[in-house]
Amino acid sequence: MTNRSPELSEQRPLYERYEHLIGQALAILIALIGGTILVLLIGENPLLVFATLVDGALGSPERIASSLLQSTPIILSGVAACIAFRGGLFNIGVEGQLYMGGFAAAWIGFAFQMPPVIHVIAGLIAAVAAGGLWIAIPAFFRARYGTNEVVSTILSNYVAILLTSYLTIVVFKRPGGWSETPGIAETAYLPQLMSYSRLNLGIVIAIVAAIMLHLFLTRTPAGYGMNAMGRNRSFAEYGGVPIRRNTFFILLASGAVGGLAGGVETLGVHHRFMEGFAPGFGFDGVIAALLANGNPIGTIGTALFFGALRSGSLLIEVDTNASREIITVFQAIIILCVSAQILIRNRRDSTQGERRWKI
Repeated sequence: MTNRSPELSEQRPLYERYEHLIGQALAILIALIGGTILVLLIGENPLLVFATLVDGALGSPERIASSLLQSTPIILSGVAACIAFRGGLFNIGVEGQLYMGGFAAAWIGFAFQMPPVIHVIAGLIAAVAAGGLWIAIPAFFRARYGTNEVVSTILSNYVAILLTSYLTIVVFKRPGGWSETPGIAETAYLPQLMSYSRLNLGIVIAIVAAIMLHLFLTRTPAGYGMNAMGRNRSFAEYGGVPIRRNTFFILLASGAVGGLAGGVETLGVHHRFMEGFAPGFGFDGVIAALLANGNPIGTIGTALFFGALRSGSLLIEVDTNASREIITVFQAIIILCVSAQILIRNRRDSTQGERRWKI
């Protein structure tokens, strides 16, 4: 057996980098084409719809702030998904962890009285703990018995949503109100950044979390071991990486950040917990992480893109005959494209690996 040629070793990292960028661009382009065809089928002008979408997302300072507000939980959810992806795992239960974190933060906010800064910190810590605890059982069974974490985390989403609904409607329902808990104390509010928008300190927390994950992955031995697990678990285990222990703690950290996303949404935007308080943010975060190929810095950009789509879609139903659900179709096409790219890349890498062993 001989080593790969020096030329291939030098060229492959650069090729892979451009391959991922091209793949992301193609996914968005195909989604745009699919969206255009759908708009034509309903008898609307695609240029008008897309122009309205851009105007709704970026047409004024207020709309830009709204796009950033929508992007905040998506960035944090994307960071949560990135943590799992980089370790070769798939946490598809970010939505459920977000709900559990949001409820835990609300409970701290309305059930306890604390000084302002301490109250906010306590609420965020509770959100982190709730998200981590919610994924603890799937993480344990994945680490100990090798069960499929995709199935267990997906199923945990529905349990979390129904459990928080029960707690909101039956146990902690605000008297005389809708399906929501009592409002949190003002001492638990995340500070707002602008007077004309609910945009709050959460956007800063989200960006800092992404940057910290990037530094952890690229500057620490533990981050190197985590990357090694994601690329080749057998090689990582041979190199001394504790696979089972890392699997458990990687999923735990992923769930904790998912819970933080819910805490930021509760303390910074709604100031209470309510049914359906963050529909789809966790799933959007997973898509954003996939589109960024598990890169936490790239996830900031893709999450901002999805946040702008969410914000801009509100104006589509006002100024055109198209439905805002076109954004859901757009995201579904992106998921299919990215999934196809991952499948093709994994099969190619597997084939190339077999060829190298035969040389």
